[in-house]
Amino acid sequence: MDTREALGSWIDGPKAAAEKMGADFGYRGERLGLPQTGPGSMAGPGRRLGALFVDGWLVSLVAYGLLARGEQSSANLWTTPLFYAVTVLFLATTGTTVGKRLFGLRVVRLDGTRATIPQVLLRTLLLCLVVPAAVWDRDTRGLHDKAVGTVEVRI
Repeated sequence: MDTREALGSWIDGPKAAAEKMGADFGYRGERLGLPQTGPGSMAGPGRRLGALFVDGWLVSLVAYGLLARGEQSSANLWTTPLFYAVTVLFLATTGTTVGKRLFGLRVVRLDGTRATIPQVLLRTLLLCLVVPAAVWDRDTRGLHDKAVGTVEVRI
């Protein structure tokens, strides 16, 4: 076997090379006991990023129009704290934000119940730091979710 085959190409990555050699990783969320498809199944990264983009855009719009009254530099200062407050408020009360609702997502604990307020506070703080949310495991679950024991699922 060629070394390049064992390590995987730079496009495919090591997971594809391992699958070619017969390794079975299962579907996303199988290790967590989640269904493969339908409600309660693990949300894909595209939906999650789309929901995050919508939430960030709405918060930026509110910060620019209502809080900063059209001043760009002031709006930039308000955006992150407002994002934190709005996300915590929505996740603690409904389990979903406006963007997540549009994309059909909900944040739950691993047992399927609603996330607690301390979990939501820490998860959102880590999400605002960006780096924990940008590092995923093989189920595409971010470190911010792993740290607090939550998962984003489809509604």
